[in-house]
Amino acid sequence: MPDNQSEALMTYRLPLRIGFALVLGFCLGLTGCARTPSEAPRAAPIAVKVSYPVERYVTDYADFTARIAAVDSVEVRAHVWGYLDKVNFKEGALVKKGDVLFELDPRPYQAMLNQAKAKVAQDEAQLTFDEAEYQRNLRLANSGAVSRSDLDKTAAARGVDIANIAADKAVVASRQLDLDYTKVTAPVSGRASRYSVTVGNLIQSGDQNGGTLLTTIVSVDPMYAYYDVDERTVQRVTQVLREAKPAESASETEWPVSLGLATEEGFPHQGTVNFVDNQVNPKTGTLRVRGVFPNKEQRLSPGYFARVRVPVGLPHQALLVSDRALDNDQGQKVLYVVNKKDEVVSRAIQAGALHDRLRAIEDGLKPGERVIVSGLQLVRPGVHVEPTLVDMPKPNPKSEVRNPKQILMSKSQ
Repeated sequence: MPDNQSEALMTYRLPLRIGFALVLGFCLGLTGCARTPSEAPRAAPIAVKVSYPVERYVTDYADFTARIAAVDSVEVRAHVWGYLDKVNFKEGALVKKGDVLFELDPRPYQAMLNQAKAKVAQDEAQLTFDEAEYQRNLRLANSGAVSRSDLDKTAAARGVDIANIAADKAVVASRQLDLDYTKVTAPVSGRASRYSVTVGNLIQSGDQNGGTLLTTIVSVDPMYAYYDVDERTVQRVTQVLREAKPAESASETEWPVSLGLATEEGFPHQGTVNFVDNQVNPKTGTLRVRGVFPNKEQRLSPGYFARVRVPVGLPHQALLVSDRALDNDQGQKVLYVVNKKDEVVSRAIQAGALHDRLRAIEDGLKPGERVIVSGLQLVRPGVHVEPTLVDMPKPNPKSEVRNPKQILMSKSQ
């Protein structure tokens, strides 16, 4: 290659080499000055609401469905027959025992009473005559002027008159009773139903094919509530009663029961069990129980369905948390607790009964621990949180069950 060509080629390659060296040095310089990537910034703590568990005495209970019934329920029927003259009450009104509800035509019975009284007067007049005859013959018999046979006849006639008067007075009492029965009175105090017959109808007496039904009356205070208890609960309550008062029979000890209607909150009506059936129904495995409840405000009415709550044990200390704080982890009930480092810790717990919107925790939780009650869907174990302390829901006083221990103590005093 000629020298001029070699010089030209060298002249062309020299700028390329210089440019490549500059680019390589710039890249190496960038590589040497580059910073190591920093760690990811820590996530902001999750805001949650926490509460301390409530410590108080609670009583385990069982809920049942009951049917309300009146203590007294009477079908009013007449003792005598007759035509209905008057109706003296308003349908559906409250009546008192002894109030005259219906009046039958009394004239036939007044006539029979007058006839019976006249018979008494007739026999009393006959007795006056026979008594005089007897006394006369008695004096003559002492002097021998009258035979002993005549004296005995007058004595017998006198005795017959006395017996007839006694029978006549009994008839008078019966006729007077029939006359009194023409006024049909309320046998019990309570609320009357409608009257089944109107004025002018012939009323059959109670001994004639059952008699004519006039109306019905149900008492209003107190009221019964019948409900069926499963045999497991019965055995549990019986065991508690025997342990509390072993010297007395379980059937002789009063047991509290609370009741609430469908439109009422909680169980505002307080009563006691006053009847337990003598055997368990083998078909249903339940025992019929009856509670009695005061009803001065007349909120309870026969035929209502109601909810009853029965304590099944004596009071015991328990830790309570909001039922909304519980979560499920593969079928296991858990609570999320915030530790001292404000980190979430999962606790497997054993949940008990629900008491006034608070769930009893039988195992897995300690007093004074902070339990997450709001924001559960945002947390998981180990997450850092920002807790805000709030109060647990307050119990509803209308839902509280009476303490059976107080009744047991009062019975023993």
